[in-house]
Amino acid sequence: MTTPDGRASAPRLVRPYTVTGGRTRSTGTDLPMETLVTVNDRGRVLAPALRFERADVVALCAAIQSVAEVSARLGLPLGVARVLVGDLHAEGLLDIHRPVLDQAGPDAVLLGKVLDGLQSI
Repeated sequence: MTTPDGRASAPRLVRPYTVTGGRTRSTGTDLPMETLVTVNDRGRVLAPALRFERADVVALCAAIQSVAEVSARLGLPLGVARVLVGDLHAEGLLDIHRPVLDQAGPDAVLLGKVLDGLQSI
């Protein structure tokens, strides 16, 4: 596992369900794994006050990331990443960018970018 700045991190000693307080759903919106997220101005201002995984998510989202990339890059289970990202969005620290879907299904270019990002990890 590595931190958002590329340093090796210590092995996780906390069980995933404790990171979310045992919740499997966010206090905000449930986000699909392909949802793109970025930190906003409020998140940048409040980032120094955040701790642990919440601080890691906000730091990582300085560059646009999918929820799946947040999960993979931080070594968090996808469900935990979805809850954390959803909570941070509900608190106004992250902006979400949902793909516009038509009747044909998800945008192939977007899915290709997500796949490329996951393969680069």
